[in-house]
Amino acid sequence: MNLKQELQQLNNRLDKLRRKLAGAKERGDRAIAGQATQEIEAITKKINSVKSQKQRQVYKESGDVKSMAFKRALTKAEQADMGKLKKSVKGLVVVHPMTALGREMGIKEVTGFAPQAF
Repeated sequence: MNLKQELQQLNNRLDKLRRKLAGAKERGDRAIAGQATQEIEAITKKINSVKSQKQRQVYKESGDVKSMAFKRALTKAEQADMGKLKKSVKGLVVVHPMTALGREMGIKEVTGFAPQAF
């Protein structure tokens, strides 16, 4: 399971536990409320761990992409026919500014990174 899926599952479990805690407090059931609180703390720690893992992974990937010899912004025509561009340029990595990788790198427009000029 990848980090994104694991993070989603943990967030879903956290949401269920919060609802369970609210119901237990409403009923005045201290035993279940205490158990839910402990589980919430454990899952929150796990979520933070997965988030930091994901951040390290993005940081490593951005370093790999930045180390490529050539980069340039892609034109609208190239963006429209991405399949043709990727077939013609060996090793091309396209980074969109709205992805996690794009935000980490601080790019402002769709940029192509490649080992050689294209």
